[in-house]
Amino acid sequence: MGAGRLYVAVAAGGFRRYATYRAATAAGVFTNTVFGLILVYTYLALWDARPHLGGYDHSQAVTYVWLGQAFLATLAIGGGGVEDELMERIRTGDIATDLHRPADLQLWWLAADLGRAVFQLLGRGVVPFVFGALVFPAMLPTDPVTWAAFLGAVPLAMLVSFGIRYLVALSAFWLLDGAGVVQIAWLAGLFCSGMLLPLNVFPGALGEVVRVLPWSSLLQAPADVLLGHADPLRTYAFQGAWAVALLAAGRLLQTVATRRVVVQGG
Repeated sequence: MGAGRLYVAVAAGGFRRYATYRAATAAGVFTNTVFGLILVYTYLALWDARPHLGGYDHSQAVTYVWLGQAFLATLAIGGGGVEDELMERIRTGDIATDLHRPADLQLWWLAADLGRAVFQLLGRGVVPFVFGALVFPAMLPTDPVTWAAFLGAVPLAMLVSFGIRYLVALSAFWLLDGAGVVQIAWLAGLFCSGMLLPLNVFPGALGEVVRVLPWSSLLQAPADVLLGHADPLRTYAFQGAWAVALLAAGRLLQTVATRRVVVQGG
């Protein structure tokens, strides 16, 4: 099997693996819908008090909420990606088996995570988004070009998300128990991706800083493309630059970690 076909098969396996958890998927759809309702009413109250906050009107704010619920599990912003399994394999020493596979460690886990992400988007993300768009006054583009531009930003968001979480997972080579790092990454992801509030509403220097961090590529950047607040090509360049930087950093850290395993004899 060629290298490309191998990773396609790994991605397909990741998709099928999560597709078997039907009860968990249904529970996830319900949970995302409930949290979406809570956030929508909170946002509507906030936007009633501050109309056009962050440059969004009420319908755009509503759309932003449901897009966030669609992306929460897809991009594992609150955890739940392949990094948990990878860290456990590092902790138990099973990573040695992975390193002996005739496949690249980073690409293997990237393929598995992309398969997971695609399933979560289709199986858990679409229903809450459609529900929100039908029940609330959401702003959905009528131009197919805008939708195509938005869909182009989604795979890049997946790459950036994996890049961040892969670095977090590799920290287990040194920390063994990476629970603390995971929690920090989880909190940073929720805050800096715009999951709690759009980054557009953050004031002054704080808003400028969070918008240039990699987490803004996850939700804020695709949302702005969908809502017509960002140029797609500039958004792609921003996301792509962070994806390359994070994956390169992961590759470097993987090389150092692999040497550490050899030195330790494990």
